[in-house]
Formats: sequence, C-alpha cells, structure tokens
Amino acid sequence: MGTVFLLVLVLSVSLIGISQGQLKVGFYSDTCPDAESIVSGVVRDAAQSNSNIPPVLLRLHFHDCFVEGCDGSILIENGPNAERHAFSHQGVGGFEVVDQAKAQLEATCPGVVSCADIVALAARDAIALANGPSYDVPTGRRDGRVSDVSLADNMPDVSDSIHQLKAKFLQKGLTEKDLVLLSAAHTIGTTACFFMTKRLYNFSPGGGSDPSINPLLLPELQSTCPENGDVNVRLAMDRGSEQTFDKQILDNIRNGFAVLESDAKLYEDVTTRGVVDSYFGLLSPILGPSFEADFVESIVKMGQLGVKTGSKGEIRRVCTAFN
Repeated sequence: MGTVFLLVLVLSVSLIGISQGQLKVGFYSDTCPDAESIVSGVVRDAAQSNSNIPPVLLRLHFHDCFVEGCDGSILIENGPNAERHAFSHQGVGGFEVVDQAKAQLEATCPGVVSCADIVALAARDAIALANGPSYDVPTGRRDGRVSDVSLADNMPDVSDSIHQLKAKFLQKGLTEKDLVLLSAAHTIGTTACFFMTKRLYNFSPGGGSDPSINPLLLPELQSTCPENGDVNVRLAMDRGSEQTFDKQILDNIRNGFAVLESDAKLYEDVTTRGVVDSYFGLLSPILGPSFEADFVESIVKMGQLGVKTGSKGEIRRVCTAFN
C-alpha cells in the first residue's frame, strides 16, 4: 500500500471517524420509555425461533456502521442500487427483526425511535442472549438519507492483508485494539464455504492451503468445504464455542485454529498479536485486561461512527424506505 495512500488515510481520520454528537444513554426515557424493552422483546422472540439471530444482528450493526456511519443506510430497500445489495454485504441479515421492532415502536411511539438506534440496541441484546456482556447503548441516532451500493466498496474483507485491515479501521478512527476486539465478534455465528475456498485450495502466492492453518484443523475445514463443493454450506467461525460469546475465538487465533483468513492475520502483526496475547497472560484473570469490558468499549465506540444527530437525517416511518 503506497505511502501517499496511507497519509491520506491518516489525515482523513479527523473527518470520517468517531462522532458522538448528541448521543446519550436513555435518550428515549421521556419520549418513548419502553423503547429499549420493546426492542429486547422482539430480539428475544426472534432468537427463540432461530438460534442464528444473535450473530446475524451483531454483524448487521457492524456492516451498517462501516458505511456512511451508524445511520441505518443498510436497511433501505429501494432497488438494485441500494446499499444492502453490495457484494461486501452478502449474507448480511436480520432486516426482518429490525422491521418487526420498528412496527411495534411506531404503534407505541410513532415517529420517535430511529431505525439506526434499533440496529444498535438489537446488537446489544443479541450479545447478551449469547451469554456476552450487558452494556448501555448511547442512543439518539437519526436515520440517514443516502443508500448507495457503491459506498460499500471499502468494507473490510476476509482476504485483506493485515495492513489493509488496519488501514480500513484507522480510516474510521478505530485502533488496532478495536480491530482485534471487533473481529472477536466472530466468536458467535457461522460463515459460508464461499469465503473459505481461496484459503483452503488456492492460497497465494504458491496455491494450496494457508500454511498458518493448524494441521489438526485443515482436514476438518476441507471435509466441511470440499474443493468444488457447495459454497453455501456453513461452518462455525469459532471452533468449539460458536454459540457462546467468549474469548475462545482469540485462543483459537493464537493456536492456528482461526477459521477466517482475516482472523488468522491478526496474529501476523506485532501490535495485533500483542492485543490477542494480552488476554491470556499468567496473571490475566486477576491483573490483566478484561476481554468483555474491552469489547464493550470497542463496540460502543464503533456505534458512534458518523452518527447523524439533532437536525441531521430523519426518523423513518419504516426502516426500508426514506420518508
């Protein structure tokens, strides 16, 4: 990656990065006091019907925030050029859960709660349902008025180098530590064999499989995702702990059991490797950093990317369409 490009990324952080605006915990306490409990109820009911809902909602929050900020732009459905149809968003779901929550909120408090806030709150509730940490979500986001498929071209990708991943996070005002912690959201959920083919059978530059894959894991992955097999078959991203939100994903990364190529890359870089290892020192349980607390700090920080507040944006009547 060229020096000039990196310089542009560094200079752009102040323009594109974190924007707290007028977000605050309990933003709807007067205007719609049951807002958060309504969202929680919808998420809980959806997860009871489909155990994959928690990771789906967590991924939706990430993908929304990385394009145009956390403004619900990914929810718009206004034709083939809508952002949600971007290649980088393939497999993203949870839209129907957000729509259900919005319908209940409109029936209770019409025109008050934004779709962008529903996405952030639903991700928080999803994490709790997967035995992850509970935390307060600053709210007050307004919904964006732009949804363009081309704006999602620079999403982080599973085949990105560690330098590309760090640069994409830096562009959003997020650090190497944030990169590790937000990648650790892969502790729950599944991915498709489509995203594994290159790593298993055509890993550059010499072809074959990625040499960083633990020899015990490789046959498992190849059995689930055979060459020229069904690319839609799904497999857990966190071997041995895909239903529980915990730091097992980081231990897997340390030991060559990372499923996604981008997760494995976190152990190639001195800085990101140091973050991963920091949660496994001899004194970590007592004196070391808390994975759960640090994750909460990072996801709350991510949830403030490019937010629209005050007179910016709008409060959509339905999440799939601009007013």
